[in-house]
Amino acid sequence: MRVAQKQRGKARGGEHGFTLLELLVVIVIIGLLAAYVGPKYFAQLGKSEVTVAKAQIESFEKSLDTYRLDVGRYPNTDEGLGALLVAPATAGAKWNGPYLKKAVPQDPWGRPYLYRSPGAKAEYEIVSTGKDGQPGGSGENADISSQ
Repeated sequence: MRVAQKQRGKARGGEHGFTLLELLVVIVIIGLLAAYVGPKYFAQLGKSEVTVAKAQIESFEKSLDTYRLDVGRYPNTDEGLGALLVAPATAGAKWNGPYLKKAVPQDPWGRPYLYRSPGAKAEYEIVSTGKDGQPGGSGENADISSQ
């Protein structure tokens, strides 16, 4: 019986935990890695939102082109992108929609897309005002337009 107790005592005495210094070193290393990787991750997140906005605008453009083929014109500013889902009164019997599978989404920053027809440089213009929601800007705050 005493032999078994001695063996158990050696097993317990041989166990070692981490010291406070070792734990602090590990925490500092994790903090340094997070400080390096975090900004790169969030920069990629901003780029992906811009990419989503561009893809949504391209989808609207294709739907608007199909609308024009059917109706003979693009929706005016008052009809807006909603004309892709519900036939405006001015479209007549030529409207063959809906031209979008789902409701018109908001931009990645939670604001509606701006639609103007005629646009500044073309027959129509679709604009997202970017992350800041203000016209102009640069980087993530820059306007994203169909032009």
